[in-house]
Amino acid sequence: MSAPAIQVENISYNYGDIQAVKGVSFDVQPGEILGFLGPNGAGKSTTIKMLTGQMAPKSGIARILGKDITADDPEIQAQIGVCFEEKNLYLNMSGLENLDFFASLFGIKNPDSMEILRRVGLADRAKDRVHSYSKGMRQRMMISRAFINKPKVLFLDEPTDGLDPVTSAAIRKTIKQEADRGAAVLLTTHDMFEADQLSDRVAFINDGEIVALDTAENLKLKYGTRSVKVRLRDGDGVHEEHIALEGDGSSADLARLAASPDLLTIHTEEATLEAIFIELTGRGLEG
Repeated sequence: MSAPAIQVENISYNYGDIQAVKGVSFDVQPGEILGFLGPNGAGKSTTIKMLTGQMAPKSGIARILGKDITADDPEIQAQIGVCFEEKNLYLNMSGLENLDFFASLFGIKNPDSMEILRRVGLADRAKDRVHSYSKGMRQRMMISRAFINKPKVLFLDEPTDGLDPVTSAAIRKTIKQEADRGAAVLLTTHDMFEADQLSDRVAFINDGEIVALDTAENLKLKYGTRSVKVRLRDGDGVHEEHIALEGDGSSADLARLAASPDLLTIHTEEATLEAIFIELTGRGLEG
């Protein structure tokens, strides 16, 4: 296995007397998407700000592409793409001018700005000033800007927040393409569906601590209960039964219901990431 693109060892950060991040450790391999899943205030954004050099960890070590993040190495900064919740675009420039300008900061002479805008659905508004963009369009501009230098490491903080479902799906596709290209992606979100769809592994963070770190599938197998939902016709209505697959007699119960002339549908069920998070922390992802 290659060296991690992001390597974090026991980093912490305090806001006064409040410890926002408490000894967090993880790594992200090239081409991997690690989903940081937790509610607002859990420590997700603070972790990203430390890893991108906006804040210095109070303790611990973090490395990006093998270099200590506190070194402020321009060569490493040139390999990083970021998308934060805060929008800091140039509103009086067009979308295309914004991308071309940020590309120039990386020394890129012939950027694929129009292609990147096309990927995020903004090609038809490329020459419009950003001040005329909606909130969702500005969010897409932020994402496109993160891709302009073809980074080896991507930090995406709630990248689909405020976007409609169709646009969100398109953005998830572009993020997956960046990982397929070889970028290591750290994705913070409180959207369990997004984490499930995108992430190779998921880290649950709560109150500044990682409480679980594994693939979504392994977390579901470890903490969830496999079951089957059977829907049966019941007069003019529908009756549902749930059968746990691990229990004694489950096969016989399932066979009996499957043979019923009133059978409508059979669906397997698994625990959601949200349900597992609640089980581990006692709180929801929105809280």
